[in-house]
Amino acid sequence: MNTLRACANVSVCDDLSGDEDRHLGKTQIVIAEDDPDLAQDLKDRLEGLSYEVSGVTQSGAEAITLTQTLRPDLVLMDIQLRGEMDGIQAAEQIRTFQVPVIYVSGYAEGPVIERAKLSEPYGYILKPYETSTLKISVEMGLHKHQAERERQRLLKRFQEVVASVKTLTGRLSICAYCKKIKDHVGDWVEIESYVMKHSDASFTHGMCPGCFEKVKKQIEALDEDGLVPGVMLLG
Repeated sequence: MNTLRACANVSVCDDLSGDEDRHLGKTQIVIAEDDPDLAQDLKDRLEGLSYEVSGVTQSGAEAITLTQTLRPDLVLMDIQLRGEMDGIQAAEQIRTFQVPVIYVSGYAEGPVIERAKLSEPYGYILKPYETSTLKISVEMGLHKHQAERERQRLLKRFQEVVASVKTLTGRLSICAYCKKIKDHVGDWVEIESYVMKHSDASFTHGMCPGCFEKVKKQIEALDEDGLVPGVMLLG
């Protein structure tokens, strides 16, 4: 049995099994609705859909406080609320907590709708609504939010990778004979050292087929000339 603790115009659901519900993956939702009867109806419908209502408030300011404190998965926000702050103003601040907001309102057109669009909600449920509409809207809002978080994670990872990659650009001065490269202070350094210093590349040493055939012929020629075994001249 949930025990509701009243605090001004806000109710926080103190359920002893709340931590267990969240651990089991139960979606946490905060309701901001100025009509107590509508708020209770919305709460009953959500719980019937196996969501957990972790807080209910009639105030926009309290909706922000609840969101900051409880960090729910979603906020269902009426536009017309008690107090000086309406639901749109509250939603704009809740966005900073990266918690999705879905409006539940009777406004179907006009300037209020245009303002609501600018706050970039994750959905809009028009009153009166069916439970099926509520279910679909909540699921779509949660899915959209999860997809955006994943895109942000991948973008951050991509930016980190790009920042860690060093590239060589521009014209390099390289000796035509010894293949050393002239660095920015005028020193001539081995090409391996230069590349490793200015990129994330590293070297392993081997022998290409052309050089292998060349060295092989030199060794064979030296053997024919009867030089001391183990002595090899390259070049």
